[in-house]
Amino acid sequence: MFMSSWLKTVFFLLGSAFLTHMIPFSSFFRNLDTMIHEFGHAVVTLALSGKVMYIELFVDHSGVTYSAVTSGWSFIPIALAGYPTASLFAMFLFYSNAKGKQRLGIQLCTLIAVICLMLFVRNEFGMMWLIGFIVLNVLMLAFAPKWMFRFYYLLLSFLTLEESVFGPLSLVAYAFIDPARAGDATNLSQLTGIPSIGWAVLFALFALWCSKQAIQAFAGGARGGRSAKRPAIQPDYD
Repeated sequence: MFMSSWLKTVFFLLGSAFLTHMIPFSSFFRNLDTMIHEFGHAVVTLALSGKVMYIELFVDHSGVTYSAVTSGWSFIPIALAGYPTASLFAMFLFYSNAKGKQRLGIQLCTLIAVICLMLFVRNEFGMMWLIGFIVLNVLMLAFAPKWMFRFYYLLLSFLTLEESVFGPLSLVAYAFIDPARAGDATNLSQLTGIPSIGWAVLFALFALWCSKQAIQAFAGGARGGRSAKRPAIQPDYD
């Protein structure tokens, strides 16, 4: 039963990735996961009395957060924050969907985008993407018919879930092939002495666990819906 549930999760993710790649313009929305990832770094930086210098979001769905803190140990939780934040946010979107609170999910996405635009993101592509994303969300919240809004919400949810899982899995590959280029895992390795591959695997396992919870929430929500009808400057964190 244990292996069966994990295999279902893997096949579900692969099927979702195949289908969403067939949707026109889906690539645009994949930066949502990047925004959440970098926002996670920024929030933890501020929570530790550090300074977020700026965030950059790029067209290839990568991103970077430049931060400064006074205490060296602070870099560890900051570097840890990105991937788990993205994974937990993807899970949140699916739990919100299961509870019929899709508007809350879109509103939170929009709020985070507004905060990033106003306070953190300064590169041209990142700012233009945030403006477009915010405008589209507002239009969906205000004018979209129910079927279109639900499709839009599920598209964002599944794309965010996919990116939150495949990002850490690709990090594992980077850490294995070239440990010096494994982003957050490399930073953590330099700070702790634990090999990059160890951090990358940890991120990947947590992402898979969150995706399993998200898919179970989606399946449970779908069943519920059917029955209801019947009655110093750290270089980067990327």
